[in-house]
Amino acid sequence: MRFPSPVFSCFSLKLILSLAFVSIANSALAEDAALTPEVTLRLPPTASNPRNSEGDFIELKDGRVLFVYTHFTGGGDDHASAFLAGRYSTDGGKSWDATDTRILENEAGFNVMSVSLLRLADGRIAMFYLTKHSLEDCRPVVRFSKDEAATWSPPVAMIPDADVGYYVLNNDRVIQLKDGRLVAPVALHNSPEWEKPDWVGRVLCYLSDDAGRTWRRSQSILQAHAPDSGKRNLAQEPGVVELRDGRVMMFVRSNAGSQLVSHSSDGGETWSALAPSTLQSPTSPATIERIPGSDRLVCVWNDHANIAAELRGKRTPLSLAISEDEGKTWHPSITLFDNPDGWYCYTAMDFTKDAILLGHCAGDRTKNNGLAESQITRIELDALTSGQE
Repeated sequence: MRFPSPVFSCFSLKLILSLAFVSIANSALAEDAALTPEVTLRLPPTASNPRNSEGDFIELKDGRVLFVYTHFTGGGDDHASAFLAGRYSTDGGKSWDATDTRILENEAGFNVMSVSLLRLADGRIAMFYLTKHSLEDCRPVVRFSKDEAATWSPPVAMIPDADVGYYVLNNDRVIQLKDGRLVAPVALHNSPEWEKPDWVGRVLCYLSDDAGRTWRRSQSILQAHAPDSGKRNLAQEPGVVELRDGRVMMFVRSNAGSQLVSHSSDGGETWSALAPSTLQSPTSPATIERIPGSDRLVCVWNDHANIAAELRGKRTPLSLAISEDEGKTWHPSITLFDNPDGWYCYTAMDFTKDAILLGHCAGDRTKNNGLAESQITRIELDALTSGQE
């Protein structure tokens, strides 16, 4: 979940977060820190609920935290029926409701899934999600809440019928820039005009300058190519983060050995060519967000630098690293979870006053498809800075 800068204007919150994270920059943290992530909620599959995945957080004005996720009922694959469910926490993510609250029923042919929650600069909450009708019609929509997620407006279409296609908007992906523009990064994989789907993918953004009432497509539509052969590489599941100088950085899942990156100097209208990054990874999405009130970026991803041969291509381990140079380099990563059969991905990130909350898939490939189970992981800021002076 991302917040526009006005929400975090409080000096005390900036000071707390900045001081708490200052020691992470020291590379010794990655080597020596005794960090123990706390799993505060598990969402395991059941016979009637074979998969729980792709959620996001929002902090409510009464102090509660709401986690909304995709609750599957018709199977464990991406096209099975599903609705949006929620769990509430009253203690900053240390504990959660034992049962679901139904947030949104299935309103599409296949399912509704993949949630992004965003506190807008005007105070409303925006909830973005995919409405998956068919392999030729999967598009994101957005609803708004003026009463802290108690009720929601009718859905607003982000992609018109003229541009119908199979689009992927990952969970926890939509951001609001300092100037108020909303940026929703998507990957396009199919169109009724095409002879066949393009699962390799091409990435673009949908933009709104009126707080989500209307949307338009970015000028740039990017594909990835191998520098040596020119052969297309995967370009899927993009994310975006605003940089200090006003540019926007896009990061993209690929099979090229790392996350691919692109930059925009005009608020997401046009983008540079996709290029490799220093975030070595399998074909798995990353999540990058700015620590509120600081100059540091946090990345959670599957770090495959020096990965063992038997783990290549797998979505393990789950790692965390910090960048102090706007994503050019990342400090040696902290391993959060490293089950060799684990499947860690689709991470939502939220910052409370004293912790980072991560909502992510954490299945076991020996027991399920890996996406079947999600969990919420809480990391105390004190744990991240323990032993550092």
